[in-house]
Amino acid sequence: MALHLSPLSRWAVLSAGRVGQGHRAFSHGTALLSSENKEPPQAKFFPPLETAMLPPDSFKGKVAFITGGGTGLGRGMTTTLSRLGAECVISSRKLDVLKKTAAEVTSETGNKVHPVQCDVRDPESVKKAVEELIQVAGHPDVVINNAAGNFISPSERLSANAWKTITDIVLNGTAYVTLEVGKELIKAGKGAAFLSITTVYANSGSGFVVPSASAKAGVEVMCKSLASEWGKYGMRFNVIQPGPIRTKGAFSRLDPTGQFEAEMLKRIPCGRLGTIEEIANLASYLCSDYATWVNGAIIRLDGGEYVSMAGEFNSLTKVTNDQWDMLEKLIRKTKGS
Repeated sequence: MALHLSPLSRWAVLSAGRVGQGHRAFSHGTALLSSENKEPPQAKFFPPLETAMLPPDSFKGKVAFITGGGTGLGRGMTTTLSRLGAECVISSRKLDVLKKTAAEVTSETGNKVHPVQCDVRDPESVKKAVEELIQVAGHPDVVINNAAGNFISPSERLSANAWKTITDIVLNGTAYVTLEVGKELIKAGKGAAFLSITTVYANSGSGFVVPSASAKAGVEVMCKSLASEWGKYGMRFNVIQPGPIRTKGAFSRLDPTGQFEAEMLKRIPCGRLGTIEEIANLASYLCSDYATWVNGAIIRLDGGEYVSMAGEFNSLTKVTNDQWDMLEKLIRKTKGS
């Protein structure tokens, strides 16, 4: 799910690119930023590409299972994998949304996309969905845990149910899907590439999104643990930590007024938000045969936002040349320690 507003949220929540010229390789990108939130000038040095980076048919003959695959980041990753030849199975609670997405992606790519209803919070629903997955497409080669939930709130306002709602989707849901699919793969003697979508604040923690931060951190530890334990079964586990990527679901819950976007752009060294196409390309690489030696990795994709906020003196980018001249003179006058 990815607002992956880094300290404010994970912007692609449940389960975002600039409009380029010429043919788009992706059908589901992000609209241009509003006129009130212009990109900083350095963004021109980091234009996002909208084409798939892997060769055609990189996933031909492979089955991919994507939770939260009907909208946002999930739809973007599904579209890319389908374009690259995968037979995709997408799941979420909303079957009507899944059916619409499946039909549209199939029409666009020419490869079959199957909609399978699943509430990841419910182990029985997950079990039935995995059974249907295997029945309609076979055991998966790729499993992407993308279903998520988030909202901003002071922690003192959280109810037990609010906490449970987020952790059930993010942590328990990811565990239920991973364990259920994993057990079926072990019985079938088949390996697979697992990928989980978390957030940059799973490392640092973050106020106002404490249930999400806690659950995402748990997902990352689970993936690192299984990367070690289940490697013997031919399974790989990796994680992407997206920074701010504009999706409708994320922005409506994490930046409902739009007032945080301008400030966020100021702290991203690359000067722009990420795009759905970029995360889809990274996801397709990590799940492909080009990455068979990548296991237990947690990869941050945020335009440098995390390191920009973490550095003690990084705010000095606001200091002008004249101010630096004055500071240098003062420093040179300092004697001793």
